[in-house]
Amino acid sequence: MPPAGQPKFKRRKADRPDEIVAAAIEVFSEKGFAAARLDDIAARAGISKGALYLYFATKEDIFRAVIEQGVAPNLGLVQAAIAAHGRSFPDLLRALAAIISSLAAASPVGGIIKMVIGESRNFPELARAWHDSLVAPALGAMTAAIAQAQARGELRPGDPRQYAVSLVSPMLLGVIWRETFVPVGAEPLDIPSLAQQHVELWLRGMLTQAGADA
Repeated sequence: MPPAGQPKFKRRKADRPDEIVAAAIEVFSEKGFAAARLDDIAARAGISKGALYLYFATKEDIFRAVIEQGVAPNLGLVQAAIAAHGRSFPDLLRALAAIISSLAAASPVGGIIKMVIGESRNFPELARAWHDSLVAPALGAMTAAIAQAQARGELRPGDPRQYAVSLVSPMLLGVIWRETFVPVGAEPLDIPSLAQQHVELWLRGMLTQAGADA
């Protein structure tokens, strides 16, 4: 056993930024940005506040790291799936729905989304960082995939960006429902099932005959 007051194990300093980010995701999700204190994040990460300052100067810096290290890698999975696909658009869309809905259902990103929505008026830089780093690239990738499917004759004409928004909206609603209403007793939604059902409904209205035969 280690002496009293000593940690049970020694962590490498290289691990600490990741530990701080993981702690920040939990604290931001639970308390929101305004109420979260650096002391709370440091305590959750198991370090002193002084040690936290060795890696991050402000709470805003930690939030940016949450986006870059804790959330953006998931976006990379989606972008890679779109870039690498060699299948019909319906098959691509079903695969993306499975990836995105699984991430939404299993990851703590929902609490961060709720925080950004709730505090965007008082902290517009949070919404700006979230939009520029995550929303715009993800929506852009989906918009481009829809436009390409339209050019191939698989999908009906229309604004591909608005179609992209209509595709992801139910999953976003599912996350907001889970974070806002389930804690007060509402029946949970099965986000993966909701996503798959919506994709099939969307495809029925959007596919051309060429797309259905692909």
